Amino acid sequence: MVNPNDIKLWIEQGLERAQVDIEGDGQHFSAVIVCPDFSGKSRIQQHQMVYQALGERMKSQIHALSMRTLTPDQWAKEQGEDPE
Repeated sequence: MVNPNDIKLWIEQGLERAQVDIEGDGQHFSAVIVCPDFSGKSRIQQHQMVYQALGERMKSQIHALSMRTLTPDQWAKEQGEDPE
């Protein structure tokens, strides 16, 4: 059975500078992924990058994954921090 730490590791291996926070029950997972590589990309492109990092695991091992993808600046603003 896949656990949240497995998915975190897979995403971080595929998106080297990503910071990943993930929760799940073995079937359904929810992730917040912050990555500077998302800059200038649409939300769809960002999600495609995550799916690419996970590869075939999305079809065979992960039943459902909801995700929020953000750049570091977006994350800092959400946290009330100055991104500078």
